[in-house]
Amino acid sequence: MKKYSRFSYLLIVYLLGIAYFTVFRLVESWVFLSGTTEPVDLKGLFGYALYTGWRFDTLASCYILALPALMMLIGEFAHIRARAYYRVPHYFINVCYTAAFFACAADIPYFCYFYSRLDVVSLTWGDTPDMVVSMILGEWEYVLALLAFVGVAVSWWFATGAAFRRTLGGKKGDDTPMQFLPLYVSIPLALLLIFLVFTGMRGRLTRKSPLRVGSASFCDVPFLNQIGLNPAFTFMKSVEELSKSRNQPVELVPVEEAEKVYGEQLALPVDSLLAQSAVVMPEGTNVILVIMESMTTEKTCLSASGVTLTRHLDSLMAGGRLYTNAWSAGMHTYNGIYSSLYGHPAILARHAMKQATIFRMCGLPQTLQGMGYQTAYFMPHDADFDNMRGFLYNNGYTEVYGQSEYDPDKVVGTWGIPDHTLFEYALEHCNKAYADGEPFFTTVMTCSDHSPYVIPGGIPFEAKHADMDSAIVEYADWSIGHFMNLAAKEPWFENTLFVFVADHGAARPCLYDMSLPYNHVPLLFYAPGRIAPERIDWPVLQLDIAATVQGMMAEQPANHTLGIDLQRYRRPYAYFSADDKIGVVSPGGLFYLWRVKEERESLYRLGSQEDIIGQLPDSAAAMRRYAFGMTQKSQQMLLDHTTECR
Repeated sequence: MKKYSRFSYLLIVYLLGIAYFTVFRLVESWVFLSGTTEPVDLKGLFGYALYTGWRFDTLASCYILALPALMMLIGEFAHIRARAYYRVPHYFINVCYTAAFFACAADIPYFCYFYSRLDVVSLTWGDTPDMVVSMILGEWEYVLALLAFVGVAVSWWFATGAAFRRTLGGKKGDDTPMQFLPLYVSIPLALLLIFLVFTGMRGRLTRKSPLRVGSASFCDVPFLNQIGLNPAFTFMKSVEELSKSRNQPVELVPVEEAEKVYGEQLALPVDSLLAQSAVVMPEGTNVILVIMESMTTEKTCLSASGVTLTRHLDSLMAGGRLYTNAWSAGMHTYNGIYSSLYGHPAILARHAMKQATIFRMCGLPQTLQGMGYQTAYFMPHDADFDNMRGFLYNNGYTEVYGQSEYDPDKVVGTWGIPDHTLFEYALEHCNKAYADGEPFFTTVMTCSDHSPYVIPGGIPFEAKHADMDSAIVEYADWSIGHFMNLAAKEPWFENTLFVFVADHGAARPCLYDMSLPYNHVPLLFYAPGRIAPERIDWPVLQLDIAATVQGMMAEQPANHTLGIDLQRYRRPYAYFSADDKIGVVSPGGLFYLWRVKEERESLYRLGSQEDIIGQLPDSAAAMRRYAFGMTQKSQQMLLDHTTECR
């Protein structure tokens, strides 16, 4: 037995695993591309998709090899000579890789049918095995996949068996004595092996985020964004996500009741007074959506105290259509992005963008992309944070910019580049799109007003407040003014609709055990010369943005979101979530609060702590029914995969 046998065995198995996974990926690509009715433009990026596949295959392999590697190291340092000891990790490796190859084989027909990688949904029919067997044997594609798996599994066991005999011995009658490395060699090798295995399990060296499903997405071709994924990884990830209590399906009302509530919203009568003043923008109007980090109304001129930190934003709000009673869907950035762009509510604590299966959503990006718009998203930090890159690339954005796309010298803190620099990058993109002669939809997600706070130097900004909590808001506001001053000088400015909204608010003193300032946000539609200054006080939602912008388009495309066009309709209530609570606000100033864990409800008049649910039970019931029904409807659409454009 060679001295390096334990290390060389692991290396050979890893390389074999990568080779097998790659063959599966190539076969799956060929089967899908040859069977699709519409040609897929790979844009010369298939090689990069294979590179992405290698990263995910390495991740899957390192999870399989972690325990065997540990056993090999124990054998090395404990000088274990019994070959039976090394057969244990050998058989463990074979069983795990065989299971992974079964997932790869099953994924070929699954992907071709559902256009989604293998996940826990594939077990839906697990309680009717006779039907599953009948289905497999009744379709030649499934039979071929099953036969391919058997062939691969047999060849794998032969190949790894040969590798074991070659490196660790095992031939009958082989009495070659075990050899072990000196400590000055084995210790560095062991440290290197541990580093490689656990780095491989994480998938990347970036500190903020490990390799996620969305990390496979790098362009606007859905096939390329999916083919790099490893089916064993996506399946196990979906099982993990499903096991989290926050991702369990909610059961607020029966599905039939949710459909009734949704039908009532669809049947809302057009408000004739609103419709008369509805703004319709010229064809080809650009759209810039600014999602402001933590910009609660309490930081602005809308503050109940009258104290403002946002003179630039206040000036814009005085010149556009301002909704003073707007509410964010949830209390996290991913809630704000998801709801603002795709018109669906937060479903309690569920992370809609971070599921193992990326839902296809028919929102503002897809609609405008279908109308010929360039679509780009700018964030200051790692684009894989919160699975943003993957979700956005698969849902209407052709370009997604994160920290790796910017000058590293401009990174100033945990959250990447500062707001004013982010706006400058977005401005450059808008100028390029205008030069290309195409309308553009550009989304900018700011982040400077998120701790840890960093105010960059070398800029003409000076805070009026000494405390950082206030100063950072002033800087974020100054950055907005800086961007708008630059944009006003560009030829496309007069043909652009600007929308400003917060991803969510911020914690502020509140009378209730649900912090309303965390959901109360400003919503502004700004287009000088086209949208007259106006303040609107009835309740509206962040998820109404997509439908309202679409309603302003000359073409006025169909609305497939759960939002409403605020230019033509009024909501009966605004509803929102704070992970384990649901809040509802009525036009008359009532606030309904449902505490999920306690299953306890209250009804207040805004500004009062007196629980009046006993006095107004019918009002509470109507508010609860609306919020629960719309939230349940959103979940059902996700479960039924009916959120795609149709």
